[in-house]
Amino acid sequence: MKHKANWSLDRRLSTWFAIQTFIGLALVSVALYMTIAMSLEARQATSLLQKQAVVTHLLDEAWADGDVSKLTHRLDDYFSGHTDLVLELREQNDQLIYSCKHIKAHVERAHTVKFLLSSPSDVYGDLTAKLAMDTSADDRLLSRLAATLAAIALFGAMIVSAGGFLIVRWGHAPLQQLVDQTKGLAADMRCKRLDGSAQPGELQPLVEQFNALLDRLEHAYEQMEGFNSDVAHELNTPLSILITSTELVLRKEGYSEESRDMLGSNLEDLHRMSAIIKDMLFLSQSERGSNARRTLVPSLAAVVDDVVDYHEAALSDASLQVKLVGDVAGEFDVPLIKRAISNLLGNATRYAETGSTVRIELTQQGAGLVGLAVVNRGQAIGEEHLPHLFNRFYRADPSRVQTGSNHGLGLAIVATIARMHGGQPFAQSVDGETSIGLSLKIA
Repeated sequence: MKHKANWSLDRRLSTWFAIQTFIGLALVSVALYMTIAMSLEARQATSLLQKQAVVTHLLDEAWADGDVSKLTHRLDDYFSGHTDLVLELREQNDQLIYSCKHIKAHVERAHTVKFLLSSPSDVYGDLTAKLAMDTSADDRLLSRLAATLAAIALFGAMIVSAGGFLIVRWGHAPLQQLVDQTKGLAADMRCKRLDGSAQPGELQPLVEQFNALLDRLEHAYEQMEGFNSDVAHELNTPLSILITSTELVLRKEGYSEESRDMLGSNLEDLHRMSAIIKDMLFLSQSERGSNARRTLVPSLAAVVDDVVDYHEAALSDASLQVKLVGDVAGEFDVPLIKRAISNLLGNATRYAETGSTVRIELTQQGAGLVGLAVVNRGQAIGEEHLPHLFNRFYRADPSRVQTGSNHGLGLAIVATIARMHGGQPFAQSVDGETSIGLSLKIA
């Protein structure tokens, strides 16, 4: 399913600013254009009325002087200085008796008036005058004005859009800071809250509500961890009693082989349940603020060797070799580090290719961090599973579950030990080589 592209608020608001500005400027431009066009048309009408009066006066003078032969000369003299005007005089039978000598061959657009003139009946009788004014100059002026106003509206909208984009981005700067703070929140930083001191008043309620939500989540998480811890404590004692009593029964004589097998199977399950409960207790205590007890470790490689020796039998059964690369020194909680290495090595032993070599890499990562990674060759882990490997009881491939030796808390404990040392867990799987480990702050 395709999702529509979401425009940012910056682009959305700047676009609306541009549209609104263009519409506003276009309306103003149209109003200005119409006002100027009407003014020019009124000026043309006034000018034609004035010329109509002059023509009427010239003809009246000619009738009064009784010298009709000079009428054409008088009209030519007058219109010689008004080349934008055209006059035609026609008799009632449409006989043309006068037309301007400079009449243009083609007039694109003209403002025309027609009016009647009287002359002595023995001369022409009633005459029809047609007076036209060439308005092409005004039309060109209006065309240039329309183009100019359109350009002003377009560029004005673009300038306002660009300015609006910058202003909106500047106005959203506090919101972006809030987003950056939100990105900095992580599941293992439950005590961290958003800082609303630099936020504008409109965002203060949002910051307060968000922090209140974080408070409730932290309270609920602490209650859940407390419940897990209480349940684990309550189950630990009866389980220990059951394990002890079962072991005592197995030592006694008189039980059939079938009963011993059943008790042995129950004892194995009880030990597994006890291990899960101990791991849950450890995770609950670490999530509720337990810190690493650091001591100076001159060689972390020596600690790794101790753990490798402990896993020697399992490695031999899987026909695996171990290669240790690098060494670092620092202050670490040795029991916790051994537990993390043991979990990582046990995980690699289960999933490494038979006869391959498991590499344990100790590296300096800069900024006071060291890296501890266990690398094995084997079936690659899907990209979609990597972010969840350190979740409790998460299994990337349920078909590879080995319930007898693995209950899905090993990597969660590795992640917790990393956080107790101020570091983070990491995992990658490329080209059949899987590297899982943790970063640790030296001190």
